[in-house]
Amino acid sequence: MINAWGTTAGRTLRALRDTPAPMTHALIAVCSLIFVLGPASGLTPAYGSADALPAAQRAYFRHWGVVPARLFDEPVREALTPVTALFVHGSWVHLLGNMLFLFVFGMMTEERMGRVEFTLFYIGCGYLALLGYAAANATSEQSLVGASGAISAVLGAFLYLFPRARVTSLLPFLFFLPMRFPAWVVLPFWAALQWLAAGRSGEGPGVAYLAHLVGFGAGFGYAWVRYRKKEGPKGGLGTAVVGDGRATRVKCAPAPAPEGENPS
Repeated sequence: MINAWGTTAGRTLRALRDTPAPMTHALIAVCSLIFVLGPASGLTPAYGSADALPAAQRAYFRHWGVVPARLFDEPVREALTPVTALFVHGSWVHLLGNMLFLFVFGMMTEERMGRVEFTLFYIGCGYLALLGYAAANATSEQSLVGASGAISAVLGAFLYLFPRARVTSLLPFLFFLPMRFPAWVVLPFWAALQWLAAGRSGEGPGVAYLAHLVGFGAGFGYAWVRYRKKEGPKGGLGTAVVGDGRATRVKCAPAPAPEGENPS
């Protein structure tokens, strides 16, 4: 049994090392594993069932997530929660939606930045996104979890680095017909939806749209400062190109963001 686990782990590590975007795959794997082992998945008997499970979920989110009121009352003790919260998700829909966006947009962004820079960028912008939301809701006792802020930063960087990459989107008002648009159309439209939704949302459980906006802005700003005077190795900054010179086509989920950041 031990040998089997060792062989499987070795193969997994080699597969991650050999992929063009190992950190994107690693982040997806870590978030998925943490979710499956946590109470939100409903798969771990140790957290109980029936009435005990919701209580365990709330305690888990408050321990590992960002609670704005606690973050500013006890900044030293709570300083790492904007990092740990990036790896915790509140439901299967929350997890799968976030991981789909990360997979679609993270791979090309990581290839452009490199694995170390991409990892630091992801965690740093995710931290800023959650911190920004917490600062705007400094008295809130709601716990904030999820990777949406960091993934929104990836979307912002992708917009700057690959504005002409073709994104296949499923738009509800067009009966979910798959349609291809350049990133400079799809991603600002997505950001506009977050802005409108943030203006209508109040304090309480739901989607932390403000964290999406802060992350998106941080990601775009970082890419603009970091790469504005450089030309990429794939045919120039702002163009994603495959071997025959055609614009890369990126498949994407529906334009609106997946389910919420602060589920408890």
